[in-house]
Amino acid sequence: MRAADITPFNRVILAHYDRYSAALLFARWADGSLLWPAPLPEPAEPMPAPPVAGPIHDGEVVRQTIITRCGLNGGALVHVGEFIHWAQTEAGPVRIHLLRFTTPDAPKALIEAQGARFHHLAQLRGAAMSELMLLREVFNLIVGGSGERG
Repeated sequence: MRAADITPFNRVILAHYDRYSAALLFARWADGSLLWPAPLPEPAEPMPAPPVAGPIHDGEVVRQTIITRCGLNGGALVHVGEFIHWAQTEAGPVRIHLLRFTTPDAPKALIEAQGARFHHLAQLRGAAMSELMLLREVFNLIVGGSGERG
């Protein structure tokens, strides 16, 4: 499956959690969005996961796509399967995935080369409220679970 085939139906939150300092960082892209490859289209409404998600929404396919397109280290990027969020758009269901870097330090230079920067949640004020609500869910999952997820 080609990247162009799956990106309209998926979005990705990139995060890094430092277990030592308990710092949770999120990538913010040049367009201000917290989602890769683009913000959710308007209108987009939260929806329950469909009973059957097709291969176009597969987490590993999405992980491989962002690794290839952004030149990321696949050995240091995991798909967090416990994060299950979907949005209904005019084009159809969009799955929002959480990918977490497992490196001791956030790969800031690698992300900056892609036009994004890592930020703490408190530094992301002004982002779209729908995206901030997703980050709140990530925070609850990772920090609330002592960072052991993914």
